[in-house]
Amino acid sequence: MPTTTTPVTGASSTGLDSTSADEIFATGLRNQWYAVCPSEFVPAGGMRRVTRLGRDWVLFRRGNGTLHMLADRCPHRGARLSQGKHLGDRIACWYHGVQVDGGGTVTSVPGLPGCTLEGRTLVQAPPVTEIGGAILAYFGDSRNPEPCELTLPEPLTDPDVSSFLCYAEWNANWRWGMENLLDPMHGSFLHRDSHSMFAGETTAKFRIRETGRGFFFEKTDQRGVNFDWVELCRTGVDWVDLEIPYPPTAGPGGPFGIVGMVTPIDADRSAVFFWRYRKVQDWQRDVWRFLYRTTLEPRHWEVLEQDRLVLEGLPADADQAENLYQHDLGVVRVRRMYRTEAEKQAAAAVTP
Repeated sequence: MPTTTTPVTGASSTGLDSTSADEIFATGLRNQWYAVCPSEFVPAGGMRRVTRLGRDWVLFRRGNGTLHMLADRCPHRGARLSQGKHLGDRIACWYHGVQVDGGGTVTSVPGLPGCTLEGRTLVQAPPVTEIGGAILAYFGDSRNPEPCELTLPEPLTDPDVSSFLCYAEWNANWRWGMENLLDPMHGSFLHRDSHSMFAGETTAKFRIRETGRGFFFEKTDQRGVNFDWVELCRTGVDWVDLEIPYPPTAGPGGPFGIVGMVTPIDADRSAVFFWRYRKVQDWQRDVWRFLYRTTLEPRHWEVLEQDRLVLEGLPADADQAENLYQHDLGVVRVRRMYRTEAEKQAAAAVTP
């Protein structure tokens, strides 16, 4: 089926202020979009509690499919809205019955009808949209409550591309996941025994090539053999695109692509999203999807498990005692970029 998007819903997002660059660096940059969870986690009429960027949220979906996201905190006494009752277009807090709609506005206070809480927007309600089977939300601070422009990854909007979403949660800081994706050379070692990354040299030279939306980190002496390049794209949401050559036994469709996103849960955990895709049409699409479900998917999960084990094993101060070399230019570039932005956002929060 072609990948589709849904309209953005939700009110302005506020309340993710921080005066600490270290906190922002650890729990995620503000004022941009992040993938939150697979769409299937929130069925029609359902609710789901999640933690993202170090804060607790509740997602709920109306019977007609409209999705909402709220801070998981009742404006009355601070009880979790996720413990409350789903009333279709609003949630009633379990503690005292206070009702909050999808835009964060208090619609009813059953214990004292007409009180001053009613009609006030008191709960954060980040704008949300959906793409490729995942929910995305905008996380803004009080200086940037309106969502920034969002351009979705082309492989997830192209009707000729067929993709599968793989979702996992890792006990590792979100930056380790992003840096891992900006490190193509690890594929030649960590994943060497996989079905698609066994070929190619274990030595290489790399370069950074700037683009209008980010940069490529790529091998200069090898192409179409292994994990040879990755592009970091900053289009309102940070995502990476990369390509792995496939052997003929993997069926039609040419190279196998991955769109990856990593979202902070908190300082120690992250949610990872990997869309495995190929550009295929007609009968080739059916063959690709059949092969993926029956043969390729378990192999891909084995690769992800290798990444998880290494990243979860990194000490919290791993980046404080490194000895980097030329292959790590992509890691250094993305790390410095995120640190600089974290410092800017922290400084802006304390500027009168």
